[in-house]
Amino acid sequence: MKNSWHALEGPEVLRRLGVDPADGLDAGEVARRLAQHGPNRLPEPPRRPAWQRFALQFHNPLIYVLLAAGLATLLLGSLVDAGVILGVVLINALIGHIQEGKAEQALAAVRSMLAARATVQRGGERHQIDAGELVPGDIVWLEPGDRVPADLRLLQGRNLRTVESALTGESAAVDKDTGAAAEGAPLGDRHGMAFSGTLVAYGSGSGVVVATGGATEIGHIGQLVSGVQTLATPLTRRLDRFARQITAFILGVSVLTMAWGHFVAGMALFDLFLAVVGLAVAAIPEGMPAVVTIVLAIGTRVMARKKAVVRRLPAVESLGSVTVICSDKTGTLTRNEMTAVRVVLPGRELRVTGTGYAPEGGFHLADGSVLHPGHEPALMTLLHCALLCNDARIHREDDKGWVLTGDPTEGALTTLAHKADLDAATAAQAFPRLDAIPFESERQIMVTLHHDHAGHHELLLKGAPERVLALCTGEAGGRPLDCARWTAAVERAGGAGERVLALARCDWPTGRTEVDLADLTPRFEMLGLVGIIDPPREEAVAAVAECREAGIRVKMITGDHAVTAAAIGRQLGLQADRALTGDAVAALDDAALRRAAQDTDVFARASPEHKLRLIAALQAEGHQVAMTGDGVNDAPALKAADVGVAMGGKGTDAAREASDLVLTDDNFATIARAVREGRVVYDNIKKSLMHMLPTNGGEAGVILLAIFAGLPLPVTAGQILWVNTVTSVTLALSLAFEPAEPGVMRHPPRPPQESIITRALGGRILFVIGLMIAATFWVFHWELARGTALETARTAAVNTIVMCELFYLFNVRHFTRHAWRAETLTGNPVALGVAALLVGLQLLFTYAPPLQRLFHTTPLHASSWAMILAMGAGVFVLVEAEKALLRRRGVRRI
Repeated sequence: MKNSWHALEGPEVLRRLGVDPADGLDAGEVARRLAQHGPNRLPEPPRRPAWQRFALQFHNPLIYVLLAAGLATLLLGSLVDAGVILGVVLINALIGHIQEGKAEQALAAVRSMLAARATVQRGGERHQIDAGELVPGDIVWLEPGDRVPADLRLLQGRNLRTVESALTGESAAVDKDTGAAAEGAPLGDRHGMAFSGTLVAYGSGSGVVVATGGATEIGHIGQLVSGVQTLATPLTRRLDRFARQITAFILGVSVLTMAWGHFVAGMALFDLFLAVVGLAVAAIPEGMPAVVTIVLAIGTRVMARKKAVVRRLPAVESLGSVTVICSDKTGTLTRNEMTAVRVVLPGRELRVTGTGYAPEGGFHLADGSVLHPGHEPALMTLLHCALLCNDARIHREDDKGWVLTGDPTEGALTTLAHKADLDAATAAQAFPRLDAIPFESERQIMVTLHHDHAGHHELLLKGAPERVLALCTGEAGGRPLDCARWTAAVERAGGAGERVLALARCDWPTGRTEVDLADLTPRFEMLGLVGIIDPPREEAVAAVAECREAGIRVKMITGDHAVTAAAIGRQLGLQADRALTGDAVAALDDAALRRAAQDTDVFARASPEHKLRLIAALQAEGHQVAMTGDGVNDAPALKAADVGVAMGGKGTDAAREASDLVLTDDNFATIARAVREGRVVYDNIKKSLMHMLPTNGGEAGVILLAIFAGLPLPVTAGQILWVNTVTSVTLALSLAFEPAEPGVMRHPPRPPQESIITRALGGRILFVIGLMIAATFWVFHWELARGTALETARTAAVNTIVMCELFYLFNVRHFTRHAWRAETLTGNPVALGVAALLVGLQLLFTYAPPLQRLFHTTPLHASSWAMILAMGAGVFVLVEAEKALLRRRGVRRI
């Protein structure tokens, strides 16, 4: 019966659990059930020991490549370079170790939502106990402000309302009663249940515990979180694939070179081995992990300044490749603050501007013109009723802005009255409350009795429109009651997803200072209707439009009702003609759901399981999915998505711990900025690789060609290590600071399955490799032809490689845009700085005696430098010609 207690009447639940609500359980029965069901805590998941988590960080193809490079460097006797490479490996392992264990953290955050104390009926007496000691069958009492300690089947309640947004995603506090619900009712429609971890917003009640610990709905979500496998990001997938490919390629070329050199060229085995090691060191881009990590770290810092805190480095780049953003509605696309947006008076209908509990905005007529509240007596009368027949208050706090105390729906009415310069404290003094009939879900109305210090008494009424209309005999201003017009207005507002309240008043005999239910007879005059909704953030509307322009689909997944969800979806600019409910999702098989997920933008009444299925369906269609959310119910989906984005302000700890990215301003618009930065990060990583790979390939190609042609090596293995060291920490790293390419948010997302080495990029790499090999051999043999020593020719060859890489750096700053502009030099000051640094290092390499002895270099003449600079400039011009050819073919990104 774990999932069906809501479908049983209270007496039947008590009978099955074997408990008398007046006495509760005795000590012996509590002990027996505690032994049977265990404590009311979520089970601790098994955890890997820290050493194992750390060791597994090295289980990565790219790390294997780095370790091989470090070992090769060590064999060559370069302890400093080997230390740098191994240091990079250790740093990456430490970062991964720290970021590991997201599931355990998420579960810990879910566990923290369970209540610490509970009031129970045991042995005929009430006791305060540790909530962890609750067992099924315990009778629990609830008061305002309590956190529900376990899943309860309610037995009695007075005006009981609970806030379930963290569990179901529904905006408003939910009215609770003791009635049974349908067997298949969604979580949000089980009004006879109070769920563990939710908050009592209003009223009081009692219930019997039907589930504890892992058997509760929150426990079920915790199990979903622990069962979700974290997906690899596009960057890690691409780098893993590339690392495997380059490892296989280098090993294959090395074996082939060894065989050729030994059996064909007849080279000495030791010399051949050193040459092949030099080839491998030249080919392996050992600086790539460091550059990628630094680019990601820079992106992380930029995003933090833009209100997005990154919890996992690869998520920075992942955002840039998302094709679908699945967003929770409440608190993400909307403010999670109920707002009055419509007022219907007997003579006219008004629109209300402003959002949230800040009393900002005003009243507008149908033609858009502003209405001054003081000029409309009927409006002021309605607002007078809305303010006094109300228990909520709003106040301003310096650090939080306008804050609500009380029920969110009543808070919307209070804010509405404040927009007309009415003040709750002043109104309460001028019209003190004498008596009240509080709101109860069975009656769906609230009544208050007031006097005005002049002997006049009035009865104010608010509640569900059909209940209020049944008690009205006329309308404000002496008009006859037009039920058809009011009903049509209610349907209009309801169709827009608004929660509608009706307000009415009547005079009251002066001598009476109390009111009871028997007095509620048809005697009121209808003042009007107020339509209330949790409205979209204005900036979220703009952000959705920007995402769509960038080729990113936005889908809203919420626990709210379908009508409300569709209305909000339309306001956001989504395709909201058809909202798919959780029941419909459950009824579809996987293939049908994949089709529906593609075509539908709004999903309503969705449970955590539905969200997981929707994300899986979109990922099965090849989409890169980002999921936003703030509730406990969002945690499994946040973890399952390629990028989980949690709200940092009003979000729960469970959501934040399960996410990759946390928005400190709880604003969907921040996601659009984060996506932009993610695209910039990926572009900069790609530019770094676009510089690193052809230069490494050129260095390796020089050695490879010399071996196969039986020529003297233009560079030694030690000189190659020098080139790799100085260029990796200067040139490639400077590209991490590149600003965004023009129109970065106007092109579609790159396909998730796209290789990191595209056809166009592969062509560029091969072209530059060919240019560098040609330039290096030209200078090397030109020097030898002039009669210079082999060491001098090699010194010139090394400087040629470095100058070609330096000139090529300024080609790479843009994918295909031409570089014949001043911005090429001024757009990235870091590039200019590292260029100057590199020139200084090369001068030391060439002229400093210690480095001359270490690397066997000699000074160069001015004519040699002229030839080297000409080769570098030639590479620059030829790459620009290749870019022009790509532009003519319509290629803008490679």
